[in-house]
Amino acid sequence: MGAGVVKSSGGGGGRRRRRSGRGSNHMMSEINVTPFVDVMLVLLIIFMVAAPLLTVGVPVQLPETSASALPTEQEEPLTITLTLDGLLLLQTSEVPRDDLMTRLRAIAEERESQRVFLRADSAVPYGDVAQIMGALQAGGFNEISFVHDTGGPALNGSGG
Repeated sequence: MGAGVVKSSGGGGGRRRRRSGRGSNHMMSEINVTPFVDVMLVLLIIFMVAAPLLTVGVPVQLPETSASALPTEQEEPLTITLTLDGLLLLQTSEVPRDDLMTRLRAIAEERESQRVFLRADSAVPYGDVAQIMGALQAGGFNEISFVHDTGGPALNGSGG
């Protein structure tokens, strides 16, 4: 990009006059935003496609019940997952059982909500789930919600 030159009209005491139309040699001072808009639209599409993939994705065979879903909250829910292999996950990171209380207390101090979602494989022994529930209550979380799949049998004998 070179600098443009404005030609004088030759005479008239050195007055310069801009010519408009074809063949004008002056510099254009406007910014072309079309490439910027194109890039932003492509990024928007990428984020719209990628956002649903960022959910908690630990494979757990959840039990089925006839209970309905809880209403959603403003704050991102805290999720504890207990897998069939015995792994304990806080959100998506594995946590040793000895370190669970320390982490829960630190998280409870930072959060407004005391609600925590407990995801446990349906084949996990009840005693293991009860131990995690006790740790959650001792760590400062008094609102424990179980995550399950809908469509399971109800206590009155009817299926979902």
